[in-house]
Amino acid sequence: MKKFSTKQKLIYSIIAFFSLIIVSFSTLTIVRGIHFSKIQSANILSIQQQNDLETLLQNEYSHKNTILTKLPYNLAPVELDVGAESAILINTSNGNILYEKNADKIIPPASMTKLFAMHVVMEEVRLGNLSYDDIIDLPPETWACNMPPHSSLMFLGKGHIVTLEELLLGMAISSGNDAAYAVAYKICGSMQDFVARMNDVAQQYGLKNTHFVDSSGYSELNSTTAREMATFAQIYLQLHPESLEKFHKVPSFTYPKPHNMAPQDEYGAQDWSQGLPETITMGITQKNTNPLLDKLPGCDGLKTGFINESGYNLSLTVQRDNTRFLSITMGGKGNNTREGNLGRIHDGTQIMEWAFSSFSDFYSPEFSKIHFLKSFGTKEKGINLVPAFRVESISVPYITDGTLQENLSNVQVQIEKPSFIFGEVEQGQIVGNIIVSLDGIQLEKIPLVCDRTTLKSNFVVRVADYILGKIFY
Repeated sequence: MKKFSTKQKLIYSIIAFFSLIIVSFSTLTIVRGIHFSKIQSANILSIQQQNDLETLLQNEYSHKNTILTKLPYNLAPVELDVGAESAILINTSNGNILYEKNADKIIPPASMTKLFAMHVVMEEVRLGNLSYDDIIDLPPETWACNMPPHSSLMFLGKGHIVTLEELLLGMAISSGNDAAYAVAYKICGSMQDFVARMNDVAQQYGLKNTHFVDSSGYSELNSTTAREMATFAQIYLQLHPESLEKFHKVPSFTYPKPHNMAPQDEYGAQDWSQGLPETITMGITQKNTNPLLDKLPGCDGLKTGFINESGYNLSLTVQRDNTRFLSITMGGKGNNTREGNLGRIHDGTQIMEWAFSSFSDFYSPEFSKIHFLKSFGTKEKGINLVPAFRVESISVPYITDGTLQENLSNVQVQIEKPSFIFGEVEQGQIVGNIIVSLDGIQLEKIPLVCDRTTLKSNFVVRVADYILGKIFY
């Protein structure tokens, strides 16, 4: 039997050792390869992990999570023929500011104030504290005869029977100050307490220059800016989309009608035995104060306002196809209502026609898609890449030849991401991007971030995973 020298034994031992390592790593790699081939999704995040991710992204991308946002790309400044002292235009699908003029100038909102009052009322309805069919008591403070001089009115009077829905119609269409008083007294029992609710709403949404002293907008001490009014109008439309069809788009309003005048017996039936109430007589029909409702295609709201100290204000919203724009103009000129409305029509038309001829909305499912990546060298076998912030749509500028639709069809969405992750990552770490471009111009860049923190595996597993990742991924 052949004997091996000590040197030979050492060599054979080394060869055997490394062979064992190679076989072990090969076996480990094959086993992990089979294991990874079956993994198609990441583990579900715990509630704590989800909360941590939401907080992290909210803080890190706070500039993208505001109600109104700047366009994510640069455009040459535009000069529009707008006569109002202050103006702003936004795309309601994403809050992008498309145009502004002195948008931070503080101006009394006048009857645009009623949007805040209507919001408070609608929240009471949503909470089940009120119903649109509720009959509303009318204390003397709400009667038309007791309103300040030159008030816009729906003509409430003593003994009238009126529903909450009719009061909201009176506020939206006739801009009735008496209706604004009626809802204030119904909900809070006093104007002071109701105004406190309105100011709480302004504070809740960070409107630092918006303050109210009455629910109707009659006082010059009410204050806001075009930017802050646009912020609230955007919120209002999101919370109460049905209000456009139900209230703001209605072309005219007649009040009082016979049912508003007739007293009711204990069973709710009209009882004419005692005759008519002391006040009035016949219904008064008033057209919606928004002069663009029947003049600008797609116009369906929102609210006018005027006092001497504010000039002619208008919160205007227009929808065509699936695109909606919102503008606020304040401090409009005019020596009388006719001239003021001509200014509102001119400015609103200029702004909206420019918007619809210059921008289109673009959305891709990629904006909200979650991307699964296998994770090597860590205790987690996979992670998700999620968009760092929510994108409802992108305001695509009209910069190419052809129609707006052809311009929109040229938008490109590119996903940049690795095929897998190797090693530790931190929750919120950027490892990819969604790039949206048109004609070589980047319109938006949405980072793709890790949805969790991963911990590294031991050295042997990391080496095996490294080999596996290099060979197969």
